[in-house]
Amino acid sequence: MTLPAPNYRGKVRDVYVLGDKLIINASDRISAFDVVFSEPIPGKGKILSQLSVFWFLNAPGFSNIMPNHLIETDPRKYPSPFCEHTEELAGRSMMVMEAKRIDFECVVRGYLAGSAWKEYKNFGTVNKTILPKGLKESGKLSEPIFTPATKAESGHDENISFNEMSNKIGTEFAGKLKDLSIKLYLSAAKFLLERGLILADTKFEFGFDKNNEIILIDEVLTPDSSRYWFKSEYRPGRTQNPFDKQFLRDFLEESGWNKEPPAPKLPQKIIQGTLERYKTAFRLITKKEPSL
Repeated sequence: MTLPAPNYRGKVRDVYVLGDKLIINASDRISAFDVVFSEPIPGKGKILSQLSVFWFLNAPGFSNIMPNHLIETDPRKYPSPFCEHTEELAGRSMMVMEAKRIDFECVVRGYLAGSAWKEYKNFGTVNKTILPKGLKESGKLSEPIFTPATKAESGHDENISFNEMSNKIGTEFAGKLKDLSIKLYLSAAKFLLERGLILADTKFEFGFDKNNEIILIDEVLTPDSSRYWFKSEYRPGRTQNPFDKQFLRDFLEESGWNKEPPAPKLPQKIIQGTLERYKTAFRLITKKEPSL
C-alpha cells in the first residue's frame, strides 16, 4: 500500500491536508535556482526534517523565542491512513498545524556572500539597499541585514527591498517580520558559534495560526535554507568552503547552465558530496547522527 497522493507537491516537500493540520513529508528531491533535479540526494529529506525538529523543539535559546507549527513527528500517532505508513514517513515527516502562509521569504544576512556579494560588487547594494563602500567578499556585516524575497508558486523568487515589502504589507507588519527574523538569526548564530560554525545567512518563513498569531513555519536553519561555514576555516576576502547547498550551486555556476529547466544531470560525486555536507551539518549542530 502506497501513500496517498499529496494535496500539494513542492520542490522538496509533499504536503497532505488533514483539516486544520498538515503532514509535511520531506523527500530526497533537491532544487537549486528554483529548479528541481531528476537525481535525488538519498537521505536528504530525513536530515532536513530532523534538523528542523531540533531547532523547533530543542535548540537552546532559539526554540522559545516564538511559537512554531510543529505538533508531532511520530508517524504512529498520525491519523489514518498515514499511521499505516511509518516506514515511508519515519524520520522525514512532521505533523503541523495549518497556518495561513505569509508570502515572503524572510532572509537575514550576517555576512556578504553568494548573490548578495554579486549584487554588492556590481552595484554597491544588496536587495537594492545601499551598503557602505569597501566591504569584502564573505565579510561580516556591522549588523545583520534583512533582505526579503517574494514567494513564487512557479519560476524564480524575487529579491525585494524592505521598502518594497513595506509597501505591500504595511510598514508596521513588515517591521515586525524583520525584527523577528533578526532575533531568530542572532540566537541561532550565537548557538552555532559555540558549535564552531558561522551562520552566514538563512531564511525564515512565517504564517498566521487559527488565532491570527504569527508562528514560525516550514523548515528552519537547514543546509537547504542556510549558508554555513566552518569557524576555523573562515577567512574574509574570498569564497568560503561550503558545506551546505552552496556546494551544488557552485558546481552549477561553473557548468554554464542557464538556470532554466531542464536541469542538467548531476554527477555521482556531486550527489555524494552534497549528502556528506548535509550529514556534517547535522552532526555539528545537533552532536548526534541523523537517523537514516
